[in-house]
Amino acid sequence: MIKAGILGATGYAGLELTRLLLRHPQAQVAAVGSVSFEGKKLYEVYPSLREICGLECKNADAVLAASDVVFAALPHGLSQETAAQCAAQGKKFIDLGADFRLDDPEVYEKWYGCEAVHPELHQRAVYGLPELFREAIRGTDIVGNPGCYPTSVALGLAPALRAGAVETEGLVVDAKSGTTGAGRGLAQNTHFPDCNEAFSAYKVAAHRHTPEIEQTLTRVAGKRATVTFVPHLLPVNRGILSTIYARLKPGFSLETVRGLYEDAYRGEPFVRVLPAGAAVNIRDVRCSNYCDIQLYEDPHTGLLIVTAVIDNMVKGAAGQAIQNMNLLFGLPETTGLDMIPPAF
Repeated sequence: MIKAGILGATGYAGLELTRLLLRHPQAQVAAVGSVSFEGKKLYEVYPSLREICGLECKNADAVLAASDVVFAALPHGLSQETAAQCAAQGKKFIDLGADFRLDDPEVYEKWYGCEAVHPELHQRAVYGLPELFREAIRGTDIVGNPGCYPTSVALGLAPALRAGAVETEGLVVDAKSGTTGAGRGLAQNTHFPDCNEAFSAYKVAAHRHTPEIEQTLTRVAGKRATVTFVPHLLPVNRGILSTIYARLKPGFSLETVRGLYEDAYRGEPFVRVLPAGAAVNIRDVRCSNYCDIQLYEDPHTGLLIVTAVIDNMVKGAAGQAIQNMNLLFGLPETTGLDMIPPAF
């Protein structure tokens, strides 16, 4: 049985990790950590866990001591020292924050305002998008779990980019997220009167996920990819819908591209390429680890339009982290992730 520890267990991603790991057949939640609620039972913070999880929130040292694998659901800048401790103790480490996502330390410092310490750990870390980097994940002990927006964009564009079916310059991503993507901390734009019955763009062309998106797309395409990324806040709890625009290259039709996607994701347990005429909907992936994808062509402009949906708390965070844990420990990738999305 894998002993899992969760740092930041009282945040939204940490809570989702706890919820999913509690029903994982090959893992147990050995310890949970929280700075804000240390000493409190987790169910005192989230009453939904009453009589299900009686764990008390501990400090980081106690969580590490009890665990084979540590999940860090912490703000950026706070995971690197924990990763170093895990490496020294021979424990596996999965970071749900941004500290191990970006390859270039200068890019990380520019966008997050933090120094990339322990360069040797950054060189060991693997970007944890299993559908694209599965074998590399199996060979590491430090995983940088992808961001939620970047997950939907990378899965939405990878087959077209890998085949050279679209131009890599001038990619446009118009994405919408539920409010849990902003985390549990208080913010004016996620305050109920401000976000309810409302819909707005934010951090236009300035969102921190931009370099992560470009890094992954560049790696997949084998040449530099540039993205205009505009996120929006939906007045819902969960879900991301990314609409992606890319210019088709001569010789590629919608039918050809659809074949590329079907071939690329055939056998992938968590990616569903929808049949022509069906539309993606965040409702259809809610509380699951699925990513649904649909493809369109605008014959007037020659653009390929890809729509991709995920649950930002599951495939965009906790579910993908568990998918990575399964790979690290040699388990079937779907273990503990067989949730069926509710229909309404």
